[in-house]
Amino acid sequence: MSASRMGSVALVFATVLASLRLSVAASQDEEQNMYNFRFVRHGRDAPLVSYYNYIVVGGGTAGCPLAATLSERSRVLLLERGGLPYGNRNVSSEYHFADALADTSPLSPAQRFVSEDGVVNARARVLGGGSCLNAGFYTRASAGYVRAAGWDARLVNASYRWVEREVVFRPGVPRWQRALRDGLLEAGVTPDNGYTLDHVPGTKIGGTIFDRRGRRHTAADFLRKAHPKRLTVFLHATVSRILFRRGGGVAKPAAYGVVFTDTMGVQHHVYLRRGGARNEVILAAGTLGSPQLLMLSGVGPRAQLEKHGIRTVHDQPAVGQGVADNPMNSVFVPSPVPVALSLVQVVGVTRFGSFIEGVSGSQFGVPVHGRGAARHARNFGMFSPMTGQLGTVPPKERTPEAMRRAAEVMRRLDRRAFQGGFILEKILGPMSTGHIELRSPDAHANPAVTFNYFRDPRDVERCARGMEAIERVARTRAFAPFTYANHTAMDAAFRRAAGLAYFPVNLLPRHPRDTRPLQQYCRDTVMTIWHYHGGCHVGAVVDQDYRVIGVQGLRVVDSSTFKYSPGTNPQATVMMLGRYMGLRILKEKRWVRKQGTDDKH
Repeated sequence: MSASRMGSVALVFATVLASLRLSVAASQDEEQNMYNFRFVRHGRDAPLVSYYNYIVVGGGTAGCPLAATLSERSRVLLLERGGLPYGNRNVSSEYHFADALADTSPLSPAQRFVSEDGVVNARARVLGGGSCLNAGFYTRASAGYVRAAGWDARLVNASYRWVEREVVFRPGVPRWQRALRDGLLEAGVTPDNGYTLDHVPGTKIGGTIFDRRGRRHTAADFLRKAHPKRLTVFLHATVSRILFRRGGGVAKPAAYGVVFTDTMGVQHHVYLRRGGARNEVILAAGTLGSPQLLMLSGVGPRAQLEKHGIRTVHDQPAVGQGVADNPMNSVFVPSPVPVALSLVQVVGVTRFGSFIEGVSGSQFGVPVHGRGAARHARNFGMFSPMTGQLGTVPPKERTPEAMRRAAEVMRRLDRRAFQGGFILEKILGPMSTGHIELRSPDAHANPAVTFNYFRDPRDVERCARGMEAIERVARTRAFAPFTYANHTAMDAAFRRAAGLAYFPVNLLPRHPRDTRPLQQYCRDTVMTIWHYHGGCHVGAVVDQDYRVIGVQGLRVVDSSTFKYSPGTNPQATVMMLGRYMGLRILKEKRWVRKQGTDDKH
């Protein structure tokens, strides 16, 4: 090719590349403007003292629909310790889904923590909460779960529909996901339930919060439903404690406000308005945040509070207890043919307590940021060591050095090594539980969390049966186009592509030398699917109306109140709970006002 022609090609390429960059930038600006809520401001712009009918702590998966609903009739303040999700492609784009989990910077929407079990995990730090970080799968809780929770089934269904109108889409199902669906059916996970949002035994296609353009819709979108003059949202506002008062003829301590700190270290005091019937502080800070804030405010086990110099307001030993994380185990199934990118779309709901899902991609690597934007990062998406997932070594051996070594191995792999998909299983429940304890009185610090994965033998057996089911799926005729016939065939093609004896993810078929019983395999390869819950159980910490037992003017409305994770994926039910309880609280308040009016006549 002549020099002049090469120059012309280069010019055209540069023009196209610049156009694409401008298009992406314009798209991000357009998205930010679309959700430019006038009532959302930075915490440092908040007044030092303010008053509201309701103070909602935590602008996450439950907090956003709750605050939006309460604002229909009351003045509401929503406090979120993170920033906006809009304009951040790590949150908004399906293709950058894993980047948010891999980001460990102070401004990351995902705050990493490591449980005392050794499993790396993350908690949300962004408006919209966990709905900004998850794989997008949407499915309701079962009818049995709703009955056991004591919820009003009609109001539950209405609340689900309210959520679904705003953020739920029917996914386009690529060939790999269809093969997984057909493989599950062939392996006996029946019946075929088609597309449904209901949680029913068998195999189904569920909803997603990603639209057809691959753009994520989050719980923050519910704020479009809010009354713009009654709702105020402050971002980067970390609540350090709830304020309680005694006396005045009140037998129990009563919450009357909160203190939050902005990014400059300035403290702001927010109080409940006097004279309002049932004005309340409502915690929606999540499984880690709500028990932690209760303890920081003096509601929790007395011995633990005294250890950190916190004055006991109410001795409540159940705070922080019964915390659980559904263990997840996965295998990478190398494919001899290219595979399209897909997140969770299909689930097999077995009758023995295991849920089977999958994610796929010919190449999980996505464009990296900054000057290297023309290159591609080589990674396994949500199963990459950069996100903290390293199932090839037992949890206690997942040191930062082990993560670094695995990431380096992954970066040296040939691109063909990323061709395939992960099939994973998550167990029902789980039965194994742990606890949350304070590390320090600093609200910015993560508490110490112990999940006790697989302590209960029933969880181990469910996992083993789930892994057996995955092996059956991979051997089905339906899934055959996306798997090698046996380990020898895979070695001949795949290991050559990998170019290494060691591989940073667990493979299927398993190596013939891996003779571990499946029960031990489950323990050694356990990872998180980020579905942790508990710590403020109904009946122990809060009552059936989610009021904190032993104090007044305080509720908890989030996943910390769950004893078991609802459905295969909890986000639908957490969103629903925010809307459901918002409606219940407004109804209570209207009844109290009416009663007060009647008493005057």
